[in-house]
Amino acid sequence: MKIIVISPQKSIDNEIEIVISLFEEGMNTYHLKKPHYSSKKIRSYLDKIPHEFHNRIVIHGHLKFALKYNLKGIHLSSKHKKKSFKQWFLLKRIKRKNPWITVSTSLRSISDIEFYKDLYDYVFLSPIFDSISKNDYQSGFKEFSLSSATKRSNYKIVALGGVEVDKIERAIALGFWGCGFLGAIWGKENPLEFFKDIKAKCAELKMLSKE
Repeated sequence: MKIIVISPQKSIDNEIEIVISLFEEGMNTYHLKKPHYSSKKIRSYLDKIPHEFHNRIVIHGHLKFALKYNLKGIHLSSKHKKKSFKQWFLLKRIKRKNPWITVSTSLRSISDIEFYKDLYDYVFLSPIFDSISKNDYQSGFKEFSLSSATKRSNYKIVALGGVEVDKIERAIALGFWGCGFLGAIWGKENPLEFFKDIKAKCAELKMLSKE
């Protein structure tokens, strides 16, 4: 089971310190999603994180920083998926220089999985459970449909939306490759302790991925 932590979209107190502590505890994939940040603020954020952790960061937007900071991957939003020539050229340049870099995106329906097949290394599908970070954002998926989709898809699919520690086992049973944590972790008084609980649960299930 792949554990993916997604940054809070709005800044929180001691955010950088918490993120570094999560890296030190073993977080190996951190999605940096700050849609309202300028390039200058993103650069400042990355500069505050020790260099040895940069290769665990997947950036949303601001694709140019993927090469500059030797990041783990890039995440394409709906805007980037419109395939403008500029974005296409930049993506090709990034993949040419760093062929190991991951490319991910977010999907909202099972039919999208087939439509975008073979374009991404992994995809988020949401909301699998009722969302924690977004009010009135409830799951509309049937478990049979999810299980069928994960079995027939070539994609590594990450469950996002309402994923708590007690939902991990269910996500595994449904065939998900990983779980994404956003509201569940940043809504806790102690995100680091919650991350330890996630690791402990995965270890208990013998499903902790070291990729």
